[in-house]
This record gives sequence, C-alpha cells and structure tokens, in this order.
Amino acid sequence: MRRRQSNWWLPALAAAVLPLVGTAAAVADAPAPVAAPEPKAAPLTAEDASAWLDGFVPVALQRAGVAGAVVVVVKDGAVLVEKGYGTSDTATGAPVDPKRTLFRPGSVSKLFTWTAVMQLVEAGKLDLDADVNRYIDYKIPPRDGKPVTLRNIMTHTTGFEEAVRGLITTKPSGHSLGDEMKRWVPTRVFDPGTTPAYSNYGASLAGYIVERVSGEPFEKYIENHIYKPLGMDNSTFEQPLPARLEAQMSKGYADASKPAEPFEYVSMPPAGSMSGTGDDMAKFMIAHLEEGRLGDARILKPETAHLMHDTRTAIMAPLNGIELGFYDQDINGHRVIAHGGDTQFFHSNLLLFLNDHVGLYISMNSMGVPGASVRQMLFEQFADRYFPATPHDGRVDDKTAAEHLAMAAGHYVSMRGSFDNFLAVAGLFGQLKVIPNADGTLSIPMLMGPAGVPKKYREIAPFVWREVGGHDRVGAIVKDGRVVRVSSDVLSGIMVFDRAPASRSAGWLNPAAIAACAVLLLTLLAWPAAALIRRRYHAPFPFTGQRRSALRLARIGALAIALVLAGWLTLVSMMFGKGGMDRLMSLDGVILLLEALTLLATVGGSAAALYNVSAVWKGPSGWFGKLWSVLLAASCLVILWIAYAGCLMNFSAHY
Repeated sequence: MRRRQSNWWLPALAAAVLPLVGTAAAVADAPAPVAAPEPKAAPLTAEDASAWLDGFVPVALQRAGVAGAVVVVVKDGAVLVEKGYGTSDTATGAPVDPKRTLFRPGSVSKLFTWTAVMQLVEAGKLDLDADVNRYIDYKIPPRDGKPVTLRNIMTHTTGFEEAVRGLITTKPSGHSLGDEMKRWVPTRVFDPGTTPAYSNYGASLAGYIVERVSGEPFEKYIENHIYKPLGMDNSTFEQPLPARLEAQMSKGYADASKPAEPFEYVSMPPAGSMSGTGDDMAKFMIAHLEEGRLGDARILKPETAHLMHDTRTAIMAPLNGIELGFYDQDINGHRVIAHGGDTQFFHSNLLLFLNDHVGLYISMNSMGVPGASVRQMLFEQFADRYFPATPHDGRVDDKTAAEHLAMAAGHYVSMRGSFDNFLAVAGLFGQLKVIPNADGTLSIPMLMGPAGVPKKYREIAPFVWREVGGHDRVGAIVKDGRVVRVSSDVLSGIMVFDRAPASRSAGWLNPAAIAACAVLLLTLLAWPAAALIRRRYHAPFPFTGQRRSALRLARIGALAIALVLAGWLTLVSMMFGKGGMDRLMSLDGVILLLEALTLLATVGGSAAALYNVSAVWKGPSGWFGKLWSVLLAASCLVILWIAYAGCLMNFSAHY
C-alpha cells in the first residue's frame, strides 16, 4: 500500500481548486479561458531539502514498518543533504549514519556493472554490438540465428527467461562467477531487441565479460576502476564482507517489528551484491551527473557518459524506455534516469535529474508493509516540490475512449518470468488484469494508489492513459485492431505484459482450477463416505464389472492428481517461506520426482476419468452419476492442461 505524509493531499487539493486568474477580452460576450499558472518550485537548498526530508521520511518509514533508511541529495557536483533515519540495528538502537552505515542497494549495483562495461567500450576492448560469445569461454546459443549483444544485455532485451535458483541465499554458493554462469544458461524465449524482460542473468553475464576481458576478478575490477578513483572507501561487492566493513553493515528486516535477518548472499554478484554507504553513493551519482568526473577523478570520458545516458531504447514509446543500463523515469518535463534495487530485505532507488545536475538516493533496510511504496512516493513528491509542472495532456472523446478500454481489457502475462520450467505455472495464475471502469477510466489491480485501492487512469492520447491526479501512464501496443501488449511508465523500460493467449488466460484458468480442485476433493471425500455408509447398512458395492473397475480407477486417478498437487503446493510454500531458496536448492531430486509423478498422475488420471465416463454412459445410471463422471473427467483434463502449460512435467530442476 502506498502511503503519504499527513499533508500529502495539499498539492493535489490546491491544484484541484485553483481558480483561473486574470482577465481576458470578451469574445462573443463570454470570457476566454485563461490557463492556470504553473506551480512554483521550492528552492532546492540544503536547508529546505533537509527540513522537507525530516518531515517526510520518518513518517513514511513508520507507516511502512521500515526500521531505517539513508537518503542522499546531490546538486551541482556536491552533496546537498545526506541523512540517516531510524536505526540500523533495532536490538541496539544504533542510528543510521550516512557516512558509515552500509546498506545493500540490490540491483542498483548493476549501474556499477554497466559503468565497468562502458569503461571497456571506451578503451576499445568491448563492442556493444558484437556477439558476446566473442568474450566468454562457453556458448550462448543463438535464437533464430540472432546472437546476444552487450547492447541487448544493457537494455534487458536479450530474450532470456528469468533465472532465480539460488539468486539470494543465506550462505555463499562457493561457486566462482564463471561457474555460476555456466551452471545453466536460461532459455531464450524472445528474439533479441524485441521484448523488455529484466534479466539478472544478463547483468551477471556482463560482469563476467568485464572479468574475462580485463583479466581482473569482477569485484576487484570495480574496486580498482570505480571505487578507488571516486574515494568510495566504504563500498564493496565482496561476499562475505571484508572484516573492516563488517561492523558497519546495517541489519536487514522483514519489518521493523521482526528480528534481524542474516546477511544475504547474491549468487551472481554483478546483478546485485554491492554493500555501500549513502555517502559513497553520492560520489557515484555526482560522477555520472558531471559527465564521468568527480573532482580530479574521472571514471568515464564525457562522450562515453553521454553515450550511456542518451542512447534511448523505447519499445513501448511514448512510455519511458531505457538507456544503456539506466531506466528512463522522466517526470514533470525533466529528464530522469534511474535504477531501483531490491534484495529480500533492502530496497533502494537511485535517480539522476540529468539536466538539472541533481541526484536522489534512498535505501531502506526493511521490506515493511506490502505495497508501501516509500521510494516512489519520495521521488514523486521530491519532483513535485522542486521541479513541479502541470501536465498539459490531451483528451480522447468518450466514444473512442470506451472502445479503447474494451480493446485493452483482459489478462496479460509478464514477459519477465519463467517459460521453460516449473515456475512457468506462475504465468498462468499471476497475470496482470486490465479492468475498464464505469467512469471511463482504466484500472490495473497490480498498480495500487495511496489508499490501497487500484489507481485510475484516463486516456490522454490514443492508447495512452494517465493516472488520475498522478504521474504514471499506462500504454498499449495495438496490432491488427487488437491490444497485444501493455505496460506502465514505472516498468516499461524493463518489463512488458503481453496478452495471454485464450488457452492460457487466467480469466478462465483461475475459476476452472478452483472448480477442478473442488470436484477432485468431493470425489475423494465421497469415496470413504460411501464405504462407511455401505458398511453401516451392510449394503453391497452398487456396481460390477467394467463399471466397478472404471469407478475405482477414476478414484485412484483423482487421488494421484490430488497428491501431486499437494506436493507442488508444499514446494511453493517452502520456496516463499523463510530460508526457502536455501532449502529448495537441495531438492533437485524431489523436483524431478515430482515432475515425473505429475506426468503419470495427470495423464493416467485423465485416461481413467475418461474411461469412467464411457462406462457410466454405457450402462444404467442416473443423471447425477452421468453428470459427475463428466465433471470429474473435465477436472482431470483441466489439471492436465495446467501441468502441461505450466511446465510441471518438463523434467528439469533449472529455474
């Protein structure tokens, strides 16, 4: 849930009731409308920013259940404000010190990986458009004859499916970066350059290329070529932490009321293993804002920095796109490039107002209340205070807007996901839903507002909808008169959602799966119940011959399907429980066995249920017996389809 400080509604209320001012010459005896004045920016000074942050951050953290955070603002090549809020250790009450306390910025770490790549591009050692197989000692297979390039990697358009096995654990994997990369190459499910799908594997591949081409271990390369030149003395990619930094590390929390969690290990370090202070992140932001320079130190030439910051890929235009590694997050007419990051317990965001020479960084040490988007609220309210603007959107007529809403409605699958392993089942049931509202707006339950209800979006241009009273936009791509892809400004550079095929749409799969499970459960409950009733009244089994054997086979098939479903539910609950990823990594054999049993149970159970239908309808039977035989067969076939479409019998422990 997104929450705001107590006076969050004042700017919105003021904008809503601000009267038109001034006078105008009469035209046809009526006054001409006069545009409202643009909102006035507050002065971005250390004093104002410090006071504003002190009013916003503590309240936001308390409401979100976050133990502590660091916030940094830089401007014109210098630190404007850097502040710690809350505690880095709830047991001792140790405060957050922006100069000494280490936080885990998660995927913000990728910006260092991308910077390292650009340093080697600048040195002529890497080509952004060459096949990456040129630089590595194993093979990334082509897709339709097309290789992966570093440009694809930096724009998250490699086509890789998601890789999550052991990504974040509570103990080191013991594998080198190279070994981790070669363990499994995720399937390429899209042609390169066509589909934004955020990839931790791709970022780690870039880090491995840096390691191979430079001749230095990745962690040492970052230390020698970025940290040391910038004076980032309290930052590292090493896991576990160097002894000199260990005592400075903030604890991580599920929320401020829970005990501290163990240090998190990222199995593919270039994707997110960094630990660092807010003060160090200020130096990195300044270097990027000042064309690769911090004081006398330079990590990129100006032309390389411009190449990195100004090479926009916008597959979902006019929504935000992505530069070479940085997301576009433009707001109020100002250019903003950014990167967010999450481990299980640390949540961060780095934003550069590029033309304004201003940077904003926040990192929090707690997951907090689900949906409490402190980072996004901080960004939007910071922008509205210091770089305000009134959006001058267009409008689509009501008839056309209604037609477009009807075209956009439906279920969509995230293209950042698994498609060739058992986690693909999440793409069947966890789909994004676009809902047309009665007032002509559009809602997406995944995109929640500050009151904990879905935001509303109104169409401002053909197939572009603006958040009512907000900044975010939703856009759609139309092909052959049909909406085939949607995304929003917050996500469009790294993740899009394609319309679910009718055969895999959660619109019918969700209710069908629930109904199928109910039929299976009732069938299994009726089995012992009928036996007990017969025993109580000394009644014989009512069927003989084929009918008897068919019924027993159908019941056994239903039991087998129910058992494998219970097995998958247990596995999923383990995965999302505390320490789940660690436990799951030791269960490869169980996963393979479960996949084999799923094949036997769903195919065998469906065959038995169909055989039972034939037996019931051939012999004497009442209408209820015939109806239930059909319902049971349909239920088994639904589960069989889910198992096939969800890759629950692919005989693979890679995911």
